[in-house]
Amino acid sequence: MRAMQFSRADGRLRLVDIPIPTPGPTQVLIRVNVCGVCRTDLHVVDGDLPDVPDGIIPGHEIVGTVEALGADVRELALGDRVGVPWLGATCGCCRFCLSERENLCAAAKFTGYTLNGGYAEYVVAQARFTFRLPENYDDATAAPLLCAGLIGYRSLSMAGDARRLGIYGFGAAAHLIAQIAQAQMREVYAFTRPGDEKGMAFALSHGACWAGPSDAPAPQQLDAAIIFAPVGDLVPQALAAVDRGGVVVCAGIHMSDIPAFPYRLIWGERQIRSVANLTREDGLTFLSLAERVPLRVETHAYPLEQANAALDDLRRGAFSGAAVLRIRAS
Repeated sequence: MRAMQFSRADGRLRLVDIPIPTPGPTQVLIRVNVCGVCRTDLHVVDGDLPDVPDGIIPGHEIVGTVEALGADVRELALGDRVGVPWLGATCGCCRFCLSERENLCAAAKFTGYTLNGGYAEYVVAQARFTFRLPENYDDATAAPLLCAGLIGYRSLSMAGDARRLGIYGFGAAAHLIAQIAQAQMREVYAFTRPGDEKGMAFALSHGACWAGPSDAPAPQQLDAAIIFAPVGDLVPQALAAVDRGGVVVCAGIHMSDIPAFPYRLIWGERQIRSVANLTREDGLTFLSLAERVPLRVETHAYPLEQANAALDDLRRGAFSGAAVLRIRAS
């Protein structure tokens, strides 16, 4: 099969031809149709995450068809259209796994980082962390749901019942979660890179009631803020924007260092929270919600062999919305 493998020597992906993997007893073999290109993939290839294996195949927004079943798999069937997210496996027996907080499992493994991912024609995945997908999304628009949507949904949940919500960094996750927030009758205030007029217009067209540069003050005090951009400098800015009792949710797996800030910014029972991965319940709940609240998903397609170009374009902010690799026709 064709796959794009990561080389630690130069931080780039190389097109290779390797054997099709064989599923273990609790795994399924998936014929990949598309795979989303996520900012976390950038953190993998750019060395922001530790101990990236040489030769790993990135990609954790995988959409495809079940081609083979492990001997112990009962919850999926041959021919099912499924998706595979970032969280790929857990121990199943630690205190976090036993309390449905498997996102915090110390032995967790991650698709496209410590497990081979979907920048390939086939992938194996644990059946437990493989989800059937809503029929009202085609393959390309379903792919971003599996990380941008899932992590965005978990971040939104951590914001509680905030009526006025600030979103810092308006990319793949934000353009989905803003639509859900709008459907929930929340006000969304979008903060983009200074001077990014196109990004501001994109935010306004996807559910934001206001859009402006991230270095500008909020037009009114926010109840909560979600930071999708991996920029630690935004944390004090978001704290200054939220009202007493508000929460700032840091949604990324990686963020640059947070600078020192005066205590008055966090006084008044303001909180800072991080988001770690996702749970199986997050996947089931969000995909059910996405079926009931149809989301307008903006995608930009690249062929598999142009994965490096897709990552380069994402790194420099060349597009709004989400990128996907088309492995084969849907």
